[in-house]
Amino acid sequence: MDWKEELTGLVFPRRCPICDDIVRPRGELICPECRSAISFVREPCCKKCGKALDDPGREYCGDCLRHTRSFEAGISLLNYEGPAADSIARIKYHNKREYLDFYADEAVKRCGRRITEIRPDVLIPVPVHPARLRKRGFNQAEILADRLGKRLEIPVETKLLRRNRKTVPNKNLTPRERLKNLTAAFSADPVLAEAMRRDGVRRILIVDDIYTTGATVEACCRVLHHAGFEKAWFFTIGIGHGT
Repeated sequence: MDWKEELTGLVFPRRCPICDDIVRPRGELICPECRSAISFVREPCCKKCGKALDDPGREYCGDCLRHTRSFEAGISLLNYEGPAADSIARIKYHNKREYLDFYADEAVKRCGRRITEIRPDVLIPVPVHPARLRKRGFNQAEILADRLGKRLEIPVETKLLRRNRKTVPNKNLTPRERLKNLTAAFSADPVLAEAMRRDGVRRILIVDDIYTTGATVEACCRVLHHAGFEKAWFFTIGIGHGT
């Protein structure tokens, strides 16, 4: 830690991503006692989206059995519930961007090997609409992708996918309504897509904060396929539980 980081830590002490109190001991990214409040994704998991399953005899969750997926597979760090869900909400709506340092570090420790086995040529964060970006001031998926890209030495491309339409909130919609809500919301820059394909980009890892019904990832994958990219995976911090 250099003197600038040391000074920043003294003036603006790091907050725990779970309890939001000042982290003790100093230098850590999470309170030791708060780590036990996190439910990390563990096997058995859906072989497609990666949701945790209660039945070890099953291979796929109900959602992936009912719906065709455009992505190859998904990887997620946490079950999207309780303190983890509250933490992600504080990142998005209360500007707690510093939490992403912890989540990126944990993602590399727990999921880094699986991500590198995919051999992604590039990380693509899910974009937010420009109006929402201006209001919020940041895109949490882009910050997360940047953190992961630096730690795993994978390039990040933030200009390929664009969000053209400001959609209504998804949380009160059915899975079918969510996908319809997101249809045509995303597009890919055709000139950049062609240049990336010429440069040999074939395998894409989409990065977002949460995966619940999969509508956002599905919409992004369909746009990427239409732009000529055949294989896409996704990584998220949190994921809903399988049914």
